[in-house]
Amino acid sequence: MKRADLHSHTIMSDGTQTPTAVVELAAKLGLEAIAITDHDTAGGYQEALIAGQKLGVEIVPAVEMSTVLDGQAIDILAYFIDPNHPTFQGLLDRQRNMRKERNRLVLEKLEQLGISITIDEVESKQESNAEQKNVGRVHIGQILVERGLVGDLNEAFDKYLGTDGEAFVRLNNTSPDEAIQAIKEAGGVAVMAHPGLYHRDDLIPTIVEMGLTGIEVNHPDHTEEDKIRYEAFAEQFNLIPTAGSDYHGVRNGQMHHANLGTCTTPYSTVERLRAAANK
Repeated sequence: MKRADLHSHTIMSDGTQTPTAVVELAAKLGLEAIAITDHDTAGGYQEALIAGQKLGVEIVPAVEMSTVLDGQAIDILAYFIDPNHPTFQGLLDRQRNMRKERNRLVLEKLEQLGISITIDEVESKQESNAEQKNVGRVHIGQILVERGLVGDLNEAFDKYLGTDGEAFVRLNNTSPDEAIQAIKEAGGVAVMAHPGLYHRDDLIPTIVEMGLTGIEVNHPDHTEEDKIRYEAFAEQFNLIPTAGSDYHGVRNGQMHHANLGTCTTPYSTVERLRAAANK
């Protein structure tokens, strides 16, 4: 059966491999299609598309967008968008600027805790040649690991960077509704990413009313009970159930989430998302 992995990251955001390398891995694994879902940027799409055409892997144009609802961070996966749509690109520009400001505030908090890290150090951890660096907490966490201040990225987030961490900063005023409307304007469809990480299933009906098309059922951080529950949500609200490994590659010897191809969906899911986008 043809399979697709609809959630992966590259050096254009917080992944460790180039778009070409991710596509090469997909081809090696025999995947029919993948989505490069970098955070708040479609900057790796063209490179991935060229590699996919050479290697026979379909590349779904996609982005993972950061939003907030009722104080809870909610990631929205945008599929089959026009990456160059002006409204959509404008929102992504704003998202990246907010990310940059959040990084600055996190570094200020770390400085107050006696940990001095410069933004240049953080940006040096992203190997992308993009004009505008798209770095985030993972890159800061990498420095904390390298300095021996924490044992691994999980500890970096638990102690400093995560919601309960000493240097946590939430700086995002984009709602799922605004993101979903921009995705629709760009010809795409919106899917709720890894709902099991939020522990806020009560928000799902509200986001459905905003125009949600799908929900990520199969994710490496979902328990079997989670998968059953979100499959039921998909059925209840007529959502397309999707799957993805959330592949980031290896950083500091640690695989973030899971390897590409760990969580896949039948290729028919890609066709359903495309048909929904074309309506």
